Amino acid sequence: MPHLDFSQPPFDVLSLAERQSIRKNTQIRYLAKNESLPAEELQCLYVVIKGQIEQSLDGEFVASYLGSNHADGLNNNDWFDSRRLPESLTKDNQLEPESTPIQPYQFRASEETLLLQVAGTAIDKISAQNHLVRQMLSDKLPERLKALRQRRHNKTLDPASYTNQQEVQQIMLQPVIDVHLLPVHIVDANDSLYEAARIMTKAGLKHVLVRPLHSLSGSQTAQHETRLLLGILTDTDICRAVSDRQDPAITPCQRYANFNLRTIKASDEIGDALLTMTRYRIHRLPVIDKSGDVVGVLGQSDMLAHIGHHSQLISIQIEQAQDLSSLDTAVELIGRYIRAQHHNGVKIGNISRMVQTLNAQVFTKLWQLIVPDEVMANTCLIVMGSEGRGEQIMRTDQDNALIIRDGYTHPDLAQFADTFNSHLATLGYPLCDGNIMMTNPMWRQPLKQFTAQIGLWFRNSDPMHGIYLSAILDGEYVCGDESLLTQVRQHLELAHQQADPMFVRQFARAALQFGDVNQWWQKFVPLLGGKSASSDIDLKKAGIFPLVHGIRTLALENNVLNVPSTKARLKGLVQVDAMTQERADTLLEALEFFMAQRLSVALSTDDKHARQVDPTTLTALERDLLKECLAVVKSFKNQLRQHYQLEIA
Repeated sequence: MPHLDFSQPPFDVLSLAERQSIRKNTQIRYLAKNESLPAEELQCLYVVIKGQIEQSLDGEFVASYLGSNHADGLNNNDWFDSRRLPESLTKDNQLEPESTPIQPYQFRASEETLLLQVAGTAIDKISAQNHLVRQMLSDKLPERLKALRQRRHNKTLDPASYTNQQEVQQIMLQPVIDVHLLPVHIVDANDSLYEAARIMTKAGLKHVLVRPLHSLSGSQTAQHETRLLLGILTDTDICRAVSDRQDPAITPCQRYANFNLRTIKASDEIGDALLTMTRYRIHRLPVIDKSGDVVGVLGQSDMLAHIGHHSQLISIQIEQAQDLSSLDTAVELIGRYIRAQHHNGVKIGNISRMVQTLNAQVFTKLWQLIVPDEVMANTCLIVMGSEGRGEQIMRTDQDNALIIRDGYTHPDLAQFADTFNSHLATLGYPLCDGNIMMTNPMWRQPLKQFTAQIGLWFRNSDPMHGIYLSAILDGEYVCGDESLLTQVRQHLELAHQQADPMFVRQFARAALQFGDVNQWWQKFVPLLGGKSASSDIDLKKAGIFPLVHGIRTLALENNVLNVPSTKARLKGLVQVDAMTQERADTLLEALEFFMAQRLSVALSTDDKHARQVDPTTLTALERDLLKECLAVVKSFKNQLRQHYQLEIA
C-alpha cells in the first residue's frame, strides 16, 4: 500500500516508534467522483495520494486538497484533519447553547480519489506526547501559526535522510509497465476447462485470458476485437465449475469466464492501477500497449510489492527458483530488502518478522529441491534460536532440526541433511558452531526419541542441556508435517510439569551470567597515559540475551509454550497476569532497540556478527536511548533475581 511521506509535516517530527504507530493505524480509502466522506468517518486524518477533495461548510466552498497528480513536484500531497471544527463554532467560542449540535465540515471528492486514512485515536495518542504534532494539528489557529513560526526558525530537515520515502512517493507516478507483469496465456472460448487448468498449472499461474468465440474467424477486424474483448478465467472459476458438478473435460471456458474485463494502458501510472483495483475490487489487470495488444497482466500482489520495496517479488522469485543459483539470487535480494526497510525507518520487529517469512520460504524451497515428496510428508523441518523466534536479521549461524514420523525411515536422510546444511552455508547462512543442526543425529530423530531426549534435558543439570532446551523452546515450523512440532510442544509442557520445581530457577541463571555494564558512559573518556581500552559494548551479552532468556524462562514457568517469539511470549505473560502490559511493552521496545543497533552495525561495517557497538560513534540521542535500554535490562535482571531468589550477580 502507499506509504506516508515522513519528510512532510505533520509527519516529519515523528519518532520511529510514532511512525510505526501511524503505519499500523493507516489504511487506503477510495472515494468515487462526487462521493463524500460519511459522518462516521470524520474521525480521521487524511492524506490525499491521488485525486482532489473539496471541503465545504453548509454548502459553501472552503478549500481544496490535492494529490500528487496535481502537483508540479514530488512529496506534495495535501492532508487534512476531518475532526477539526470551524474555529468560530468550537465549544470555547460558541455563542449558541451547548445543546445546539456543531455542524462539521463536509469533504467531497471532485474526482476519483485515493486517500490514506489515519485513525484519529492514533493521532491523539501521538499528539499527547509530541507537542510539535499537537501544535500543527490544533483546532486553535494561534497554535498552528506558532508551529509555523517555529518551523521557519528552526533548521530545515535534511532531505537526504528521506531518500527512500521520496522514492516511495515517486513509485506511485511510475508507469505500470515498470512493475513485474505476469505472462500472457490465451485460450479459446470453446477450449475445455481442463485445457485451461493444464495451461495454468504448467505456467504457474492462477488465470488465463479467454478469446471470445466470434473472434475466431481470423480476420483483421476480429483480431482487433479480440484484443478489446478478451475475457479472463481464474482458478476460482474452475473450482466453481467443479462445485456445479460440471465435467472439466467437456465444459467450455466461455461458460465460466468473465468477459467484463477491466484493462489498463502500459503508460498509465501505478496510482491509476491502484485506483482501478480498489474501485472494482479486482486483483488482475491486463496491460495494453499503444497497439492495443496485451503485453502482460498486472497482479495486485506484484503491484503492492513494487510499492512496498519488493518483498512479494522476492517471495515469487524464491518460489520459482529451480536450482541453488537462482535461490542464491533471491537470498541476495533479502539483504537488499533489509537495508532498504531499515533506512526507511521501518520498525525492526516488522523487518525481522518479514525476514523470518522470506528465510522460511528459502529453507522450504531448498528442502523441496533436495528431498522426495515422501520425505517431506513424513518429516518436519524446524528452525530454532533467533531464526525460530523471528528475531534474526543478519545471516548468522544455522539452528535447525528434523523431526521424523515414528516408524518412517529413508536410507538417505543423513545425506539429505548434510546437503541441506552445506547448501545453506553456500547461500550465506553459516554452519552452527555448536552443531545444533540436522547434520547432528541428536537434531535428526524420530518423534518418540526426540521427546525422550527432551525429558532427559529437564532432569539433568548439565549446562549444555539448558542450551539445548532453549533451542527447542524457540523451535518454529518451516515445512513438512507441522503436527510433529505440535506434539513436541505438547511434550515440552508435560515434561516441564513432571520436572523438579527447582528446574526453572536454575534455568533462569543463564540470564544473569553476564555482568552488568556499570557506568558504561565513563568508557567514553580517553584513558590517561595512552593506554588502549575498548569502549565497545556487546549488544548481545549486555542487552539481547538477558531479555530473551529471561522472558523465555518466565514463559516456561507459566506454560506459555506454544509460541517461540519474544513478542508473543510477552503477550502470553500479560494474558496470564504474570506481567503488566506496560512492562511487556518496555521490554519489547528495549529488545528491538538493541536489534536495530545491531543491524546498523552490520550494515555500516564488515562485522557480520555485529555484536559490538562503540557508543562514541552514536548520536547523542542514540547514546541516551542506549543508556535507558541498558537500565531496563538491569532492572529486569534484578526482577529475575528476586523472583527466582538468585543471589549471583
